[in-house]
Amino acid sequence: MAVARALDQAEKFDPDSHADRWVFRIAQRIWLNELRARAVRRGQGLHRVDELDLESRDPAVETNIFAREVLDAVMGLPEAQRATVLLVYVEEYAYREAAEILDIPIGTVMSRLAAARKSLKASLADAERSTG
Repeated sequence: MAVARALDQAEKFDPDSHADRWVFRIAQRIWLNELRARAVRRGQGLHRVDELDLESRDPAVETNIFAREVLDAVMGLPEAQRATVLLVYVEEYAYREAAEILDIPIGTVMSRLAAARKSLKASLADAERSTG
């Protein structure tokens, strides 16, 4: 499906750019749109954190708890911020690559990350105060 869409939109391809990244971005958008559509059809837009499988390599209990709190806070971010955080901090894309994938300006990537960091800091500080 991504290849068919890429062929349909071939005139939009910049020959000086990377074809693999362009097709990947198309495939990712198709996939994200399908996930959103499924979530809307089921009446739920977000996945519960306790449904996600955190890989455990026998970390200390405190580390596991903190990782769960951080993941919970990240999943609580607005979708645009969450997608940007996951691409840059989890998938380790450069800001420019994340901007290309999300089809937004690089300044928007930086803005979303700054807003997400601020929100996560406040959220995790509140969680620490409530448990501390």
